[in-house]
Amino acid sequence: MKSQSQKPAHAARRKARRFTVQALYQWQMTGANLREIETQFRVDNDLRKTDSAYFHELLHEIPKCINELDGYFIPFLDRELKDLDQVELAILRIGTYELSKRVDVPYKVAINEGIELAKYFGATESHKYVNGVLDRVAQKLRVLEVKAEPKAAAEPDADKAPEAEVKSGSRKIQLKAKSKISYKQKSDQTDTKPTE
Repeated sequence: MKSQSQKPAHAARRKARRFTVQALYQWQMTGANLREIETQFRVDNDLRKTDSAYFHELLHEIPKCINELDGYFIPFLDRELKDLDQVELAILRIGTYELSKRVDVPYKVAINEGIELAKYFGATESHKYVNGVLDRVAQKLRVLEVKAEPKAAAEPDADKAPEAEVKSGSRKIQLKAKSKISYKQKSDQTDTKPTE
């Protein structure tokens, strides 16, 4: 269970990432000075509920290591870097930065945040593309963390079908994998025969 203090921190980081996508997009399109872009964002937006230190870090550190970051995900692109949508490029750079430089951010969080940013800012299907690329980057950069992930959750054992019980009216339904369903009567007094 998450404490109340973790939820605001998560929301503040999410806002920082959203502002960073916009600021990086502006930088990529115009080549404007990063300090000027940051100042403009601080003047034009209410950053009180934003992790402004994280926004500052992302905005200034990503451009410093842009060749390194791009090098991590270029092998997984299906097109040339110059043909990549600028919003997707900004999102991939943020996600790759978190995967390579911020080990305090779990790889699943970095990927999920990238997906959410793509859903918010990107084209209709861009979140799927971002997911695929960041997932492959995570497999390359976070090998131990990805391998440590429990396999049972992703690949259930076919011999051990997970079960769940659902109450439906007067019957208890037992659900098993591969759509096997068995019905158990709650009591013998329930009439299941059609009336004549």
